[in-house]
Amino acid sequence: MIARREIVVLGATGSIGDSTLDVVGRHPARFGVAALAAHRQWRKLATLCRRFRPRFAALLDPAAAALLERDLAGAGVPTQVLAGDAGLCAVAALPEADTVVAAIVGAAGLAPTLAAARAGKRILLANKEALVIGGAAFMAAVRSGGASLVPLDSEHNAIFQCLPQGYAGVPQAAGVRRILLTASGGPFRERPLAELARVTPDEACAHPNWVMGRKISVDSATMMNKGLEVIEAHWLFGVPAAAIEVVIHPQSVIHSLVEYLDGSVLAQLGNPDMRTPIAQALAHPDRIDAGVPPLDLARAGPFAFAAPDHARFPCLGLAYAALAAGGTAPAVLNAANEIAVEAFLAGRIGFTDIAAACAHALDAVPAGPVHALDDALAADAAARAVARARLGIAAATAAGEG
Repeated sequence: MIARREIVVLGATGSIGDSTLDVVGRHPARFGVAALAAHRQWRKLATLCRRFRPRFAALLDPAAAALLERDLAGAGVPTQVLAGDAGLCAVAALPEADTVVAAIVGAAGLAPTLAAARAGKRILLANKEALVIGGAAFMAAVRSGGASLVPLDSEHNAIFQCLPQGYAGVPQAAGVRRILLTASGGPFRERPLAELARVTPDEACAHPNWVMGRKISVDSATMMNKGLEVIEAHWLFGVPAAAIEVVIHPQSVIHSLVEYLDGSVLAQLGNPDMRTPIAQALAHPDRIDAGVPPLDLARAGPFAFAAPDHARFPCLGLAYAALAAGGTAPAVLNAANEIAVEAFLAGRIGFTDIAAACAHALDAVPAGPVHALDDALAADAAARAVARARLGIAAATAAGEG
C-alpha cells in the first residue's frame, strides 16, 4: 500500500496550481487536498473547493476571503475559510498535511513558505523569493524545522533529478563540477535590440514554449527569471556562482544539466510541461503518470545551444552581481523587479526600463548583512520605494499570481 499524501497548495489559482491540481486529480488514491490558498481570485478558488473539498481555504485578501466564505456556505461546501497572512501561514503549517506546494509568486509567498519550513513540511518549492529574499534564513528554517525541499521549477527539478540520490549539498564530495541552467531565450531572443524598447506586454507574455502567468512570462523575456534561478541554485545545491552557468536552449526540451569531474554530463529531458516536474516532486522517489505526452526525440531535435547575450539580457548580469554582493542585494533586485514588471504590465514603462530600474535600485540601496529575515524584508521595502520613485509610481500593489 502507498501512503496517501495530504497536500496544501499555496497559489492554487495560478499556473503552477493548475498543473499541480491536474496531476493530483489523476491520482486520488495517492493524494488528498487538505487546503488551497491563493491571493484574491475567490471565484476560481470556490470552483476548486467544490471539486476537491479541502478542509481549509485561505485568501491573502480579506475582502475576497469574505466573498469566498459566503459563496461556499451558500453552496453547502464545508470548507473553512481563513484570511490574510495569518490564514496562509496557518494552512501552510496544518498538522494533517505532510506536503506543501509553495507556488505563490512574489514576496507574498515568503511568510507561508517559511511557516511550512518551520513546521517541518515536505516543501515542493516554486516560490523563488523564499531563497532569493530569504537565502540563508530560509535554509536555516528548513534545517531547524526538519523540513525537506524538492524544487518545482523545471530547471531546478532537472538538476535535482541529475544529482546523486541522497545528495547532501556538497558538490565536490558528489563529484559535481558545474551546473548548467538552460533558458529558452524567451520571445525576444532574435528580436533586433533597437526594437526592444517598443515591445508590448502581450508580446512579452507570449512565451514560445511554456504556458505561464504574466509576471513569470515577463521575467522569462528579460531573463530575470534565469538570474533568480542562479541565486536559487546557489542555495538549493550549495554551488558557488562560478560553478553555475546559463546556456540558451531554444527548444526547451533539455531542462538543465549537471557536469561531473570525470567529464560526464547528465541532462533531464522532457516535453515543456510543468506537470512533469510537479509529478516527479509529488511522488518522489516514485514515478507517476503526469498526463504529459511521451517525448518524441526524432521530432524534437535537433537541439541548439548558445551563450546568453548580456547586452540583450542585462537582468542576467544584474542577478550575478547581486549574488556576488551577497547579503540583502538579491532581495533588493527581486523587489525592484517586481515593481518594474508590474509597471510594465500596466503600460506605465517600457520593456527596457525594467532592467534600468533594477540596476538603479542595486546602486541606490546599499547591500547589508542578513542577520535575520527582517533585514532582508527591510531591504525589500527600501528597494520598492526606490523603484517606485524612479518610475514615478505613487503606490502599487506587489505583483502576484493566484
